[in-house]
Amino acid sequence: MTGWDISPFEADGLRVSALRPPVLPERPRHGEDPADCEECASRDEGIWLNDRWRLSRIPGVGVPLVLMLYPRDHYDMADLPDDLAAELGVLTTHIVRHVQALPHISRAHVYRIGDGAAHLHVWFFARPEGQTQLYGSWLPVWDDLLPEYPADVADADASAVADALIASHGGSRPTDTGRQLDH
Repeated sequence: MTGWDISPFEADGLRVSALRPPVLPERPRHGEDPADCEECASRDEGIWLNDRWRLSRIPGVGVPLVLMLYPRDHYDMADLPDDLAAELGVLTTHIVRHVQALPHISRAHVYRIGDGAAHLHVWFFARPEGQTQLYGSWLPVWDDLLPEYPADVADADASAVADALIASHGGSRPTDTGRQLDH
């Protein structure tokens, strides 16, 4: 993978870590108990809400915009009811359209990684226009290596996405839009 022209690393000097033996049982993920779940406690926070979903901007990132979509109630992907699963597909499509409509963004990458937290969370990473070295699966790695993107620009972009989502899918802004989630 370091031979790909989009790799953020030079191949010379890199070593592959040794694969450690399995650890069983695995440690529980954050929020396995809904009573201790930070996402459940934050169910009214973010940049956009409807009765069943919320969208937040993740601060302190290197790419222009990282958003996170959560169900407001405690579900993981495997136990998401069919009606919410269908709505997840529609919402994902709308969010991608609105992120890609931003004038300086080429693509919106969508990721679901479920090892860290038991509450479903879907990542949306905006790839900046013209930055073809940030293509594909290396984008989240580049995000960690780049300097922090200006918060005022990311806030304006997140606001534009939230407004477009309200227009295309409904929902509203939470009453306390100034609070953002840290991850």
